[in-house]
Amino acid sequence: MTDVLAQLRALRAGDLPTHGGRTLAYVYDSGLSEVDEIAAAAHALASSANALDPTAFPSLLKLENDLVGRAAALLGGTDATVGTVTSGGTESCLLAVLAARDARPDVVAPSIVLPDTAHAAFHKAAHLFGVREIVVPVDPETFRAGPEAMAAAIDESTVLVVASAPSYAHGVVDPIPEIAAAAARRGVRMHVDACIGGWVLPYFAKLGADVPPFDFRVPGVTSLSVDLHKYAYCAKGVSVLLHANAQLRRTHYFASAAWPGYTMLNPTLQSTRSGGPLAAAWAVVNHLGEDGYLRLAEVTREAVTRIRAGVEDIAGLRVLGDPDSTLVAFTADGAGFDLFTVADEMKLRGWYVQPQFAHGGSPLNLHLTITAANHGSEKHFLADLTASVAAATEAGPVLVDADVAAFVDALDPQTLTAEQFAGLLTAAGLMGDGGLPDRMAPINALLATAPEALRERLLLEFLGALYTP
Repeated sequence: MTDVLAQLRALRAGDLPTHGGRTLAYVYDSGLSEVDEIAAAAHALASSANALDPTAFPSLLKLENDLVGRAAALLGGTDATVGTVTSGGTESCLLAVLAARDARPDVVAPSIVLPDTAHAAFHKAAHLFGVREIVVPVDPETFRAGPEAMAAAIDESTVLVVASAPSYAHGVVDPIPEIAAAAARRGVRMHVDACIGGWVLPYFAKLGADVPPFDFRVPGVTSLSVDLHKYAYCAKGVSVLLHANAQLRRTHYFASAAWPGYTMLNPTLQSTRSGGPLAAAWAVVNHLGEDGYLRLAEVTREAVTRIRAGVEDIAGLRVLGDPDSTLVAFTADGAGFDLFTVADEMKLRGWYVQPQFAHGGSPLNLHLTITAANHGSEKHFLADLTASVAAATEAGPVLVDADVAAFVDALDPQTLTAEQFAGLLTAAGLMGDGGLPDRMAPINALLATAPEALRERLLLEFLGALYTP
């Protein structure tokens, strides 16, 4: 056993750090060591239990109802509010779309209306469930959905309207009251994706922040998703999908007696569900409590304020929009440096910041997910960011080889062959057994020249290559 664990530790040494606030994407660190210890112990106690059958494992039923109740109370729910614990935000969003679609069997070609800043999980839901997307452009300055444009997009085929609190890309809250009112006038469900903000925005409000209304206190909101493995600082993966009442939830449940085994009953897309993540989340939420989350929100808010102000003070950088929560995205307007190079330089200095490609009215930018663990290291982060910008300025723009760019331009995502993809990998310097290069700027710059459909296909092929033993 010791040898196996040693091998695992050696493998994990090559990952981005999950603690210490240096990875500003993917992970959410409270900075409290006891939180991890409690989560690990609780996970071990329940990992072999199976939430497939709550009558066989009533402890898991109790844990789930407790978490749903806590989320509902935090987010303006009533005695009628119900919910389901899922594996993560994507599954919660998928189920919200599924419930809305199956509640309207009378609609032959159902559609969902969503701003173009809505999470990609809704595009996945539309793909999986055969629902048409009506994507509405957002304001190019604020990056918030426009209520009038959203209202105008609703028609007889619409089964669900979606808005974000906040949107991931820019950290801004959409005007939920106006959008929910428009949905209610047409008798359409309204889902608020609060996966990343739902457990921190209410505490920001308690600290005096001017948080836009977004939860069940807003008339017309029928469902809401909130991830506990984000700002509830629970182990992955636990999310809660809340519905205003049980009737709204019923249509994402699944049952089948059409086989000789047990009658399958599923409240989520999964059947077997380990009790480990559920127990870990329950333990952390109860350990931290109201006072603990208020304190974590307080230090997180301070970190966001300091980092945002520091970014705005760096010549050449501009924060996109006016972030309401914990997410900050910044671009480089008219600057003589490349943001992809800035990201590489930050990684050399021990920080991971997330590049976001240009899309619609949103320019190429770097994205920061700020957590409680960033509190106290803001000056260090900003000093390294300043140095990274200086290094990127000295290095100059990243130039894509003309022949490689022409090769990419000639590719068709619908007919891309394995040979063409292998040729592109070679041209981009991605072939070999050494893994990804230390500097990703040339590769990201090349991907940025590709149309989105081609970029999707190229990255899917690359993903397939990674998952080949």
